[in-house]
Amino acid sequence: MHLEIIFEDAYVMCVCKPNNIVVHHAYHSRSVADERSLLQWILEVKGLKVYPIHRLDRKTSGIILLAKETTYVSEFQALFTENTIDKTYYGVVRGFSPEEKIIDSPVKGRDASVYREALTHLKTLAQRTLDIPVKPYDSSRYSLVELKPKSGRTHQLRLHTLKISHPLIGDSKYGDKNHDLMYAEKFGWNNLFLHAGKLEFQHPFSKENLVLKANFPADWTSLFQEFSWENPLI
Repeated sequence: MHLEIIFEDAYVMCVCKPNNIVVHHAYHSRSVADERSLLQWILEVKGLKVYPIHRLDRKTSGIILLAKETTYVSEFQALFTENTIDKTYYGVVRGFSPEEKIIDSPVKGRDASVYREALTHLKTLAQRTLDIPVKPYDSSRYSLVELKPKSGRTHQLRLHTLKISHPLIGDSKYGDKNHDLMYAEKFGWNNLFLHAGKLEFQHPFSKENLVLKANFPADWTSLFQEFSWENPLI
């Protein structure tokens, strides 16, 4: 695998995480010996120990910030807690989603028992109907959406798209298995179509205004060509 470094300075490294890689293993995780985490991968490639500033699901691809020293973490985390960082994700969802929608719906926390407030801004960028039957219909419809979370809850975007009946394609937990199966069988696309594409913020140390973008994975570029959709990061 190729490690895509988007930005790096004395304080932080910004990389593009592939699908199906954990950022770091949980304490006493049984899978440590079975797979490399993103942090282990960076240590092997760069010889550098880094520290996560925010989260990204195993199945989600895209941009993630990693501090080079533990003492830098809190300054970067403040961007997220104070909502002074603009996060843009892209997703492919089932059906024709609304042109624009604010999804204001609580989601459960990590303990799966307490609901916490969560807000997501959705914008539909493109739509496509395929003459491919997916039960119970004779054709299938999809939308390319831009998602801007204004909070950072676990699985927020996956749950919020499900909440409005437009689940993300390739989401084995919250999605539609019939559509996921068609994507795999017809096109060979097996990954979750959720990509953390862009971060915009002022660097807390250098005060530089940064706009950082993560290239889409291969499944996405293939889908853009197949569906005649424009790459929103170009």
